[in-house]
Amino acid sequence: MKTVVALARSGWLVALLLAGWEALTRFHALDPLFFPAPSLLLVTLGRLIASGEAGRQVMRTLERTAAGFGLGVAAGAVVSALLSVSATVRRAFEPLIAALYATPRLTLLPMVMLLFGVNDLARVLLVGLGTALLMMIQISDAVRAIDRNYVDMAVNYGAGRAMVIRKVYLPACLPQIFTALRLAFSRALVMTISVELLSSQDGLGSMIWSAWQTFAIEKLYVSIALAGALGLLSQRLFEELERRVVPWKDQST
Repeated sequence: MKTVVALARSGWLVALLLAGWEALTRFHALDPLFFPAPSLLLVTLGRLIASGEAGRQVMRTLERTAAGFGLGVAAGAVVSALLSVSATVRRAFEPLIAALYATPRLTLLPMVMLLFGVNDLARVLLVGLGTALLMMIQISDAVRAIDRNYVDMAVNYGAGRAMVIRKVYLPACLPQIFTALRLAFSRALVMTISVELLSSQDGLGSMIWSAWQTFAIEKLYVSIALAGALGLLSQRLFEELERRVVPWKDQST
């Protein structure tokens, strides 16, 4: 019952927009050639699911996103730890990280493909780069924002380095780390679909581009809706995981 109420509270605007869209299309206030009715899009979605195409394309996008996201999170965590330990290393790497973060990742695609070939490895590495850069910045900021008084207090009470990390740094950084994870996964999904638009024969990006080239408008809308649904679902999953792992965040707010 609570789930139904929560869905009703969060989804009423979408339902209202879809109902208005349906009505405007049926009364020809919107050109159905460019704005197919939601009921027709639902039929198209059912057909794509029944044929297995929707499932295949979604899974290919998720596989690339998960691989790039996992690689980026691991690399970002390791580099962030190194930057947090040494101020000299941090000052040396900060300009490079800032420059790469400000560079649109898609502009690096030709260079990455030149080095690694036109394959999934290059796509995953590009997604991983974007994820790692975001994680580096977020985690480094979280570590530097910790009140040194807490660290000094723990040390004065006899806590060793491992205890300080586990009892002070990790709890203090977890809320921002989860924020970084949510943002990073969304960025990874966007980057994966963008790369698929340009250089892939499968995945949601390829599906969107193919629908555009063949003027399959219903399929185009459905493909974009699937991408949006993946982003929404991932955000909900990370929020639920955060509530379980970081319960003190809600208590503090």
